[in-house]
Amino acid sequence: MQTLTEILVTTHPRACITAEDVAHYVPGSDDARFGLVKRAVAAGELLRLRRGLYCLAPTYRRAPLNLFALAQYIYGPSYISLESALSHHGWIPEGVFSVTSVCTGESKMFRTPVGTFRYSRVPQNILYAAVARESAGDAGDVVLIARPVKALADYVYVYRKDWDTSEPVIRSLRIDQEDLAGISLDDIDEAMENYRSKRVLRFLSGLRKEYAL
Repeated sequence: MQTLTEILVTTHPRACITAEDVAHYVPGSDDARFGLVKRAVAAGELLRLRRGLYCLAPTYRRAPLNLFALAQYIYGPSYISLESALSHHGWIPEGVFSVTSVCTGESKMFRTPVGTFRYSRVPQNILYAAVARESAGDAGDVVLIARPVKALADYVYVYRKDWDTSEPVIRSLRIDQEDLAGISLDDIDEAMENYRSKRVLRFLSGLRKEYAL
């Protein structure tokens, strides 16, 4: 086992490792630290996720990776939304093959050794409006994840859906009508105040008429 891997396995609490974490554990020059990282990656003990961000290979992890928590380290500011959030809330069937997030910056996709992470830019007044904070395990990480109505609004924007009723939502995403019927007026109104897209506002207005009585 490489020296850096030994240090991380015994002392680092989180699944992901930043360049700053390595500098904290390993004194000396940047070149020396880079050499340690390079050797650990070459040995297959450390996986490179993007520049300056790594995780331990499965053999050396003390706990499973939380991909939702990892997504926020890979690119941000961002929050989990779209298909990943809808699946997390049980609104669509399992089978989401990438972690989908919404961000304020340029839309990007990262293919990593642990999975694909997709980020879509969605203009809004407050990025974290209607976003819940959930614990991601014992290491202190927190997952930021859109509530269902926000995830649907993001979906309509990203995929340019001209929806103004729930019928195409039920047909295309296989969302149960009972889930939609549980939408609160407050959630819809909060979303309508947050988005500027006419397409999104038309969709939310349609949901409001149907379900938020």
